[in-house]
Amino acid sequence: MARQLDVWLFGNPIGTLTQADGRLAFSYLPEWLANEHAMPLSQSLPLRAETFDDRATRPFFAGLLPEGEKRRLVAQALGVSRQNDFALLDGIGGECAGAVTLLEPGQTPSDAAPADAVRWLDDADLIKLLAEMPRRPMLAGDGDLRLSLAGAQDKLPVVVAGERIGLPLFSSPSTHILKPSIEGIEGSVFNEGFCMALARAMGLDAAPTEIRRVQGQPYLLVQRYDRLPAEQSPAASTQRLHQEDFCQALGVPPELKYQNEGGPDLAQAFALMRSATRPNAPHILKLLDFVLFNALIGNHDAHAKNFSLLYTPRGTVLAPLYDALSTAIYPQLTDKMAMKIGSKYRFNELHARHWEQFAASAGLSPAQMKKELKRFSERLPEQVRIVRAEFLITDLLHPVLSQISELIEDRCATTLRRLSMTAADTGAADEPDTPDDEGSTP
Repeated sequence: MARQLDVWLFGNPIGTLTQADGRLAFSYLPEWLANEHAMPLSQSLPLRAETFDDRATRPFFAGLLPEGEKRRLVAQALGVSRQNDFALLDGIGGECAGAVTLLEPGQTPSDAAPADAVRWLDDADLIKLLAEMPRRPMLAGDGDLRLSLAGAQDKLPVVVAGERIGLPLFSSPSTHILKPSIEGIEGSVFNEGFCMALARAMGLDAAPTEIRRVQGQPYLLVQRYDRLPAEQSPAASTQRLHQEDFCQALGVPPELKYQNEGGPDLAQAFALMRSATRPNAPHILKLLDFVLFNALIGNHDAHAKNFSLLYTPRGTVLAPLYDALSTAIYPQLTDKMAMKIGSKYRFNELHARHWEQFAASAGLSPAQMKKELKRFSERLPEQVRIVRAEFLITDLLHPVLSQISELIEDRCATTLRRLSMTAADTGAADEPDTPDDEGSTP
């Protein structure tokens, strides 16, 4: 027997998600296709009357859900199979990334979400929530909450108003993402907070973050770039903006997000920017800066789901940088980057020719790319010192910041030295490049 969820975008019904015999299908409503302002749900789901089959449908909708162990725990809390994307979306698909909401047939967002309904939390509530998140991701199973975010890390959509933090009820929009400390990853909150502040200090478009503590426990608040704050909204309430990550846009299921498992590479990421944005030159340069920054800070987990397209009234743009932290300082984590630069997965194997290979494959000028890489490598160490001083003043220093600072200084110095070397200096003439091994997940 077929089951159905109505798909809403910006509060408008646009299509139907169907499950039959365990397979998904998506179709746009004729009324939406006839709307002169209609936009597609995804680059991989263009406007058309024909129904999309499971292979085309699943990447976008599965991409809205938590991954890995978090997905298993959500399924357990809901009493459904972890493989059942439809049942998971039925349970937690009310407040998702972007402007999409999934509702039971016959429901409307106004029925499901009283205006700005929030369950405000005091300190005791917040401590309890931080303790509960690892066991019950997205607080799945709470009848008043239908919250979903992609990824394998603990995180939760919340509403922030000054010092107050609350949970958005009945599919109403959140304003921030709350991230607690990652178990086994020392100082993760300070790591990500520092790297995101460093990105902004470098002039990158990065999501604003704030480190807070409750009864001594640190957590990170990330302002959602896919939400328009009430003070900026014509409706005087928080408004959703639509977005999708690069895996969704390219029709790649989330379990294949790493390049060495068949996921998107940097050439595909830059090709997506050329096809999706107009004019595309600013967004291509912006993406290049994100790639350079992630490489130099040691963010080896910068896979295709950590880059997104944002759909704004001005058109499609590259979303701000997010999920940037230095994974390279942790010896228990892989030293392989999620996407290759040239023919190499490992930063310590990169020479000028590998950066040139990357530029050529991405359709960039190798000379201009190396000029930008040199500029980053020269400026970054100074900005590291400035941001560390700011963290000291605000009592946010943590031992991991010294490790990050040392790693960045070393990477920048190594990069500058290797950019100045000749092919003979690197042994390129005698040692041809071979593709890195593809056998392990970053």
